[in-house]
Amino acid sequence: MSYLKDKVVVVTGGSEGIGKALVDALLQKGAKVATCGRNYDKLYQLQTHYPGKPLLIYTADVSKEIDCQNFIDQTIKLFGTIDIMINNAGLSMRAMFAETEVETLRRLMDVNFWGAVYCTKFALPHILKQRGQIISVSSIAGFRGLPGRSGYSASKYALNGWMEALRTELLYTGVNVMWVCPGFTASNIRNVALDKNAQPQGESPLDEKSLMTAEECASHILHAIEKRKRTLVLTAKGKQTVFMNKFFPALADSLVYKFFFKNGELVK
Repeated sequence: MSYLKDKVVVVTGGSEGIGKALVDALLQKGAKVATCGRNYDKLYQLQTHYPGKPLLIYTADVSKEIDCQNFIDQTIKLFGTIDIMINNAGLSMRAMFAETEVETLRRLMDVNFWGAVYCTKFALPHILKQRGQIISVSSIAGFRGLPGRSGYSASKYALNGWMEALRTELLYTGVNVMWVCPGFTASNIRNVALDKNAQPQGESPLDEKSLMTAEECASHILHAIEKRKRTLVLTAKGKQTVFMNKFFPALADSLVYKFFFKNGELVK
């Protein structure tokens, strides 16, 4: 029997990408799932794939505290509790800091950091009762600042630091806290990455077909949840980046620059 069977799991940003893959896998494992997103049509399409399944969809912008509170309230009203909170909703960016409007960085922090804070704050009393788990989908950019993604990196560093503090606070409560750092994963996050004016880019600079699939990423995350791990760093390049940045930071600077720039121009 799956560890996740009959568990109540909240997944933010579940209408596409890693979030959708998590919702799909969780329902297949017998979990009760509540998910939110800003696009009702995408959420409705998700729900139509699972008639009769214990799936709550809710239209919410996680950067708004009241939306997060209402989403968690609806989850409790339907399912009665929360066992696992997965903060997955996130935005990226692609622009040099010198050219970037402050609003771009503010929007990234509002979604990537504050969205996780809001949802976890309202879910925490229920998770404590269940001795459950809090998971946040972070990024390699939370270990290593990436050029052209200064605001994204800042938000993920903030997320990692907050999760580490939270894990320590809850160390003897029976609640597990884990942050997940995927490497490049095939999803829609690069297509909707914000430009210097806080507008969606509308395209990805990478060959999405060559990347780890969202389904594979979700499978790794759920396995780590079952094992109640502390952290999860995915992909060989991601693990290499974290290692190099920790032990050879100057060399990491050079390698990261070469990866993201060509002839002095940001290309990835």
